[in-house]
Amino acid sequence: MAINGRYTAVLDACVLFSRLQRDVLLSLAHADLYAARWTQEIEREWTTSLLAQYPDAGRIIPKLIEQMREAVPDCLIVDYELFIPCVQLPDDNDRHVLAAAIRGNADAIVSLNTKDFPAKVLGQFDVEIQTPDQFVLNQIMLNQPKALKAIKKMRIRWNRPSMTPADMLDLFEKRQLSQTAAHLRDVISLI
Repeated sequence: MAINGRYTAVLDACVLFSRLQRDVLLSLAHADLYAARWTQEIEREWTTSLLAQYPDAGRIIPKLIEQMREAVPDCLIVDYELFIPCVQLPDDNDRHVLAAAIRGNADAIVSLNTKDFPAKVLGQFDVEIQTPDQFVLNQIMLNQPKALKAIKKMRIRWNRPSMTPADMLDLFEKRQLSQTAAHLRDVISLI
């Protein structure tokens, strides 16, 4: 469905909440492996959840949002609300995500809540659902040199505390990226 020639994915709020998932997904997008998209409503959802769990995060959220938007220009999907009444999902609160995918000409939605996005419904709009683990692994498999370089740059940025490749892969496993971690263990010297 991507009309811009690049594979496009809408990132659901649940995959932006975790620093690691957010960083790896945005690092791959920044490396031009795919076009990452989301809405201000998705931003509101994940930042509200972050504030609920970490009340002191309020001071860093504006900077996080600014950095995300700078790293991924043209990330925001607007004027998607008119599509919301056109879609039916198990959870009405997720309809805005599919509406954004339709409006943003996305190929996929990346979400941990795959049961809330039935393939039969998404298929009507030529959109697929992928977990972050599936999605990241797919990006690595499609362009391993570029993806590994992006992941290595991300690991080096994580300098507080500094992180070895093995430490990062352990964190990948803890943050629901276990298939990705297993694959990366075979090329650990490259990250």
